[in-house]
Amino acid sequence: QVQLVESGGGLVQAGGSLRLSCAASGLPFSRPAMGWFRQAPGKERDIVAAISWSGGTTEYADSVKGRFTISRSNAKNMLYLQMNSLKPEDTAVYFCAAGSGPYYLASRGNYDYWGQGTQVPVSS
Repeated sequence: QVQLVESGGGLVQAGGSLRLSCAASGLPFSRPAMGWFRQAPGKERDIVAAISWSGGTTEYADSVKGRFTISRSNAKNMLYLQMNSLKPEDTAVYFCAAGSGPYYLASRGNYDYWGQGTQVPVSS
């Protein structure tokens, strides 16, 4: 049974930081690529960051470059998103996702498994 469980969300003030975590288990891929997505109310679910199996390649949405950092620990089956300098426009539900690697996956349609999401409200 595949499980992706996000944690670390919560209310934060603009300018603050949060670290999201995603615990993965049961993935059928030997070298999964992973990513973080977010969905604001009334909007599409958009990619925030993606990372290759090795962690050597990462990609970010333009809106978060320089503020967010994606990382992973394959030994612990964990994915992370460090979010700094948060803005009210970062308010969304954040989702962890996994797909067949080893290369990073840029498109939502390439991801096969999703977590339930964690809310990140950013107050101004």
